Amino acid sequence: MSKIKRAIRNQYGRIGAGETGVGCCASDRDLRDTASSAPCGCQTSATVGYSDEELSSLPPGADLGLGCGNPQAIAALKLGETVLDLGSGGGIDCFLAARQVGEAGRAIGVDMTAEMIDRARQAARNTGVQNVEFRLGEIEHLPVADTTIDVILSNCVINLSADKAVVFREAIRVLKPGGRLAISDIVATAPLPAEIRENVELHVGCLAGAATIDELATTLADVGFTQIRIEPNEASREGIAQYVPGSGFENYVVSATIEAVRP
Repeated sequence: MSKIKRAIRNQYGRIGAGETGVGCCASDRDLRDTASSAPCGCQTSATVGYSDEELSSLPPGADLGLGCGNPQAIAALKLGETVLDLGSGGGIDCFLAARQVGEAGRAIGVDMTAEMIDRARQAARNTGVQNVEFRLGEIEHLPVADTTIDVILSNCVINLSADKAVVFREAIRVLKPGGRLAISDIVATAPLPAEIRENVELHVGCLAGAATIDELATTLADVGFTQIRIEPNEASREGIAQYVPGSGFENYVVSATIEAVRP
């Protein structure tokens, strides 16, 4: 396992376990001295697109504030669909998807940290939600059968992967023909300086691993996706500027919605 992947797994495992003093927000530590927190979690879920009604419907502990958008808003989920969430964390998007697809549908979350899986499974048990399932696994090696998924969601996770082409190849493998991606993530709008790209803490923090919009579009097309649409949210720069004040990171990355279809 690479040093970066190990650091990501350790940090998010500690968050999943609910360790005090560990989190993704500037309140946990002085970001002027270290960037070992995930900027995607520095805003509440309400500020990145989740409604009060959505958030109030969640089991306790499912919302960890780790997102950079609301993939539900672009997914247009339908009753009876099977939904897969890449990097499901505490389960926020899985539980919301489960409501939208109804009893005839299903929501599956995959996360590489056992602590997050345990947390999400406990939330499902506590609330009696029957149409959700959480599986331990990596998004580069999905524990999901071929052509079984209608919609793939992901929220501020794919930027953490060192091999995004593998992630998208896995995504197209498990999607049914006509299946679609609905992703919120951090993307680069300018080439990242070497000091950012080589910083492990900034990989953990959702910054250093961001691909450019052109790179993502090319990768998606190369693995076979069509109807590719990547929409940066320029307003997100203001929030990013608050993560590490004075760093200028907001000049390089923004949050974005990413959509594509398996033919």
